[in-house]
Amino acid sequence: MHIEYVEIANFRKLLSIRIDLSDETTLFVGANNSGKTSAMHALRKFLSPRSRTFVTTDVTLCHWRPINQIGEAWLSARAAGTAADLAPASWAPLLPTLDLWLHVEPDELHHVHRLIPTLDWEGGLLGVRLQLRPKDVERLYKDFLDATDAADATKKAATRPDRDVTDSAKLTVWPTNLIDFMNRRIEQHFALGAYVLDPAKVVDAVNSHASPQALPPDALPLEGDALAGLIRVDEILAQRGFGETERTGDDDTRLGASPLSNQLRDYYKKHLDPSERPEPADVEALMAIQAAESAFNERLSASFASAFFEVQGMGYPGVTDPRPRVSTRLKATDGLSHAAAVSYDVDYVAEDGVSTPVLQLPENSNGLGYQNLISMIFRLMAFRDAWMRVGKAGKAAASLIEPLHLVLVEEPEAHLHAQVQQVFINTAYRVLRNNADLRSPTKLRTQLIVSTHSSHVAHEISFSCLRYFRRVPASLPARVPVSVVVNMSEVFGTENETERFVTRYLRAQHADLFFADAAILVEGPAERILLPNLIRHHHKFLSQGYLTILEIGGSHAHRLRSLIDHLGLLTLIVTDIDTLGPDGKTAQPQRGANQVTNNVTLKTWVPEESAADVLFDTEPARKVRSDRPLFAVRVAYQYPLQVRRDDDSAEETAYPYTFEDALALENLGFFSTLAGDGLVRKFREAIQSQTSLSDVGARMFQALQTGKKAEFALDVLMAATFPTLVVPRYIKEGLEGLETQLKKKLPEILPVEKEAP
Repeated sequence: MHIEYVEIANFRKLLSIRIDLSDETTLFVGANNSGKTSAMHALRKFLSPRSRTFVTTDVTLCHWRPINQIGEAWLSARAAGTAADLAPASWAPLLPTLDLWLHVEPDELHHVHRLIPTLDWEGGLLGVRLQLRPKDVERLYKDFLDATDAADATKKAATRPDRDVTDSAKLTVWPTNLIDFMNRRIEQHFALGAYVLDPAKVVDAVNSHASPQALPPDALPLEGDALAGLIRVDEILAQRGFGETERTGDDDTRLGASPLSNQLRDYYKKHLDPSERPEPADVEALMAIQAAESAFNERLSASFASAFFEVQGMGYPGVTDPRPRVSTRLKATDGLSHAAAVSYDVDYVAEDGVSTPVLQLPENSNGLGYQNLISMIFRLMAFRDAWMRVGKAGKAAASLIEPLHLVLVEEPEAHLHAQVQQVFINTAYRVLRNNADLRSPTKLRTQLIVSTHSSHVAHEISFSCLRYFRRVPASLPARVPVSVVVNMSEVFGTENETERFVTRYLRAQHADLFFADAAILVEGPAERILLPNLIRHHHKFLSQGYLTILEIGGSHAHRLRSLIDHLGLLTLIVTDIDTLGPDGKTAQPQRGANQVTNNVTLKTWVPEESAADVLFDTEPARKVRSDRPLFAVRVAYQYPLQVRRDDDSAEETAYPYTFEDALALENLGFFSTLAGDGLVRKFREAIQSQTSLSDVGARMFQALQTGKKAEFALDVLMAATFPTLVVPRYIKEGLEGLETQLKKKLPEILPVEKEAP
């Protein structure tokens, strides 16, 4: 048995999404504010009995107005003396739900007998809906009206003649509407209900939007906890409090117990404590504790004898008064309740082949990264052993082991440097399965879900395990920003050459695409080195955004098309025109020479044109491809320029071939004096040769055939006058278009204006 997928609706940013889960590890990725945390909270609140506390902000904002309209209809019905609509079904489309879909084998039916939809069901997909619902609509109706009446009475009292009318009008009294009422009373009037779903009515997600099935009007909730004994949920939250310890002032270190010390103590108490359900193996530990307790008590009695004698001199205790006595009760866990319970060995002394630590540091003296890694791995071990009832926990537990173990980890990268992030994600699932009963073939399943903002974590996970959260702008389909989820295993369909290329390319690069607001794909190393610095100097808005710049040749950029389309990621492709002459050989761009481009991106993606003369004259609008609002793929490539060699020269037409000569032709003064060898020297000599601009371009074209472009870029970057460089026009045009699109996306992230609920 395992979780096939979940469908979440009406929860925060998740209006209606489907999340397919991998058999082992699933990674949630996406830009900031894309809904990853909402999904983790939904899984926690719906599936973990310890976390089932909902608040009104858990309801998607676009449903606040319809909920308030229910309250207004109740008030109107009472005023008109008519019956109010108290049907529970009117709440169903507005409140948060989670549909859990399991894949169950026929021999596992005993675990899910309460969830079987029909007697004909013999295994396969099985669903249960967990939905927030009113406990009693009539009671909710009555309490809301009572609270509204009390508020009205209070506001009327504020309109006494001796009070300022303006101040009275500003008075706000709870509740102002039904949502305001729910802010304080949601736990009192709303609870989770579980309903059996019909596998035959499952509808596939369309454009990453889920369509959860509607329940029959007469559907009744299951009694009790529908998931009891079926799923165990454990979680590691993003905020783990490392580097912070409680000051107690009662020991030499003056520091309280650390998070890791607390974890060790809890683990020991649950699984190892000899005082809990002792057994023959615990005899020696118990005897040692009692011997230490007896010796300590004797020492305490002797130490306090004089103090008690002094008290007796004051008339206490009398003949009938109880006499004070000091004794202690030692517990095995006491030694783990202080800051020095965990320490790190720094230096050793070797004697007779035995290494003895001589230098130790307390836990809080070690780096936060190591503390965090050790703590998270230890917590995973504790989750596994508690699930498998290891040690004392096995004797204390009366219930059977749950067949499913779901582990949620938020942002493991907190405090971890890049290499340790990769160690954790590669190790986590193995730790959760490191038990003799889990290593052998078993029906007990573990599924790990990790949310992250780290490209280093995403880099280590199989492409098919990624779930990309994409922001959807307000009004599409709701009046507030919401999210959809893209299953990355479905981007390319069955494995093919394109999928292999993209997967290997992303593993060779940092997977920044999954966390960016926009991407810029560049042709080669010169663009990769210089473009970020040109953006920093000339495009301040873009430099403050979450952009990723990836180096990928023009002949391969089109291979990312399916991925970019699925991600809905704003993309600028900075590429070269790559002209070929009629003989099929590389040629310097020239108008009217029957040239074509060799660039696959230009021929097959944007603008889908191969003739060089047509590409030269293509309007900017045709260099953009967009099939949905706020998503666009824009291409930037070289085209003929009108350039002056100096202030006294007439304009001449230049035909740049690559980024390097385009940059030089628009910055002739800069390159005419730039010191350097290789391409820089050849460009400088070409500019200084008092020939026509067409000759300068021809010499640059020849130099580019053998020049080292990365060295060229570094020479340019090191120039003291670098900030004076002009961005090549074709790139400037693309950057300005990207900037315009990003500004349109701002309301998606931070709505500037929105209608009040």
